[in-house]
Amino acid sequence: MMRGLVSRTVMQIHDSADLPDYPIAPDERLEGHYFVPFWFNRWLNSDFRLRASAEVRGYGLDLFFIAQNQTPVGTLPTDDAVLAKLLMIDLATWKDLCAREIGPLYNWRPCRCGDAIRLMHPVVTEQALDALKRRRDQIAARERERERKRLIALKRQIVEAGGHVGMTTNPDYLGRLDAWLLENCPGNRTPARVREAMEALDQGF
Repeated sequence: MMRGLVSRTVMQIHDSADLPDYPIAPDERLEGHYFVPFWFNRWLNSDFRLRASAEVRGYGLDLFFIAQNQTPVGTLPTDDAVLAKLLMIDLATWKDLCAREIGPLYNWRPCRCGDAIRLMHPVVTEQALDALKRRRDQIAARERERERKRLIALKRQIVEAGGHVGMTTNPDYLGRLDAWLLENCPGNRTPARVREAMEALDQGF
């Protein structure tokens, strides 16, 4: 449990070798990040909710979602004045909340984010990692669909470029031809460029 002022806590362990590295890089972006899953049963039965006052619970929950728009995603700054401003309360109120036995920074811990020290929370970190995984899965799915459409079009383009139909049934050949065109001809795949690609593969490129 974190008691007292967060800035004081961070200063005490600033040079600690035990300070964990945050698992998300500062330059990792979540464009369009507007949704996180909220496991309500987990929240309803959490130690924080059961032990904290209603006021602290409200501000603590706000911090969970404020962290989603921070850099790195899922972290909070360690500066008391900044945290108070993010919560739209005055600094004295923030310090009073943090001085309680269960404060709004319950289970938040300092961590290294590159050269900076910020705060991380195990549940918020889990949510951020899940959001990154879903984004990467979506990007991979879109790329697979783009590849599928390119290969369908490439079969027609091979014939138009003077190739024989048998060439369009060889997945390995299609893959190598597609890769050559992506590297050497990222624009419009004209019959001339496709023919150039086929000739390059014939020559062992």
